[in-house]
Parts: sequence; structure tokens; C-alpha cells
Amino acid sequence: MNAREQGFWVFHGAGAKFAAGVFVSREKADSAIRKHRLTGVLTWYPSGELVYDWASREKLLNMKPEKSAELTAEKIGQLTTASQPHFHYEDGELA
Repeated sequence: MNAREQGFWVFHGAGAKFAAGVFVSREKADSAIRKHRLTGVLTWYPSGELVYDWASREKLLNMKPEKSAELTAEKIGQLTTASQPHFHYEDGELA
């Protein structure tokens, strides 16, 4: 992620199937997480494109060509990458 890229910070609580909140800044997310003493992961997501397309464009998918050919629509729809900025929280504090 570079400073000019548009994106959102998404908080997933521990064990949650769905996001608990979406924030325009990390500061706003951090404030809400601390306020409610939440445990989970805060992850940056690009705006207007899939993580797969963003990671491909940024050359962040360390995948052999034969493996990338195996990517199904289902896998693309579930893809995230450790290259996305993310932070772990426990009881509202950075872990």
C-alpha cells in the first residue's frame, strides 16, 4: 500500500464470520477497538478492487505460474494476502 492508494480498514473480531466495522482511517478504527476492548484483526483493504487484483498489480502474489492458473473464482473471492497492512488486537490493545 502506498500513501496515495484509497482503501479502508476492516475489523474482524476473533472468530467472527463477518466484519464488525469498516473505517476510513486506522486512527478511527484504533479508537473504536480500544473503546470496546475488542480482540481481532484490523486489515487494510483496497477500495474499488478485489484484493487479488490489487495484489497482482502490486506484484505481491508470490505464486508460481502453474499455481496461479489453478485459481478458481471461489479462491479469488476468498483471497487476502499477508502483504496487506494488518494489526492484531487483544482486549483493545495491540498484540
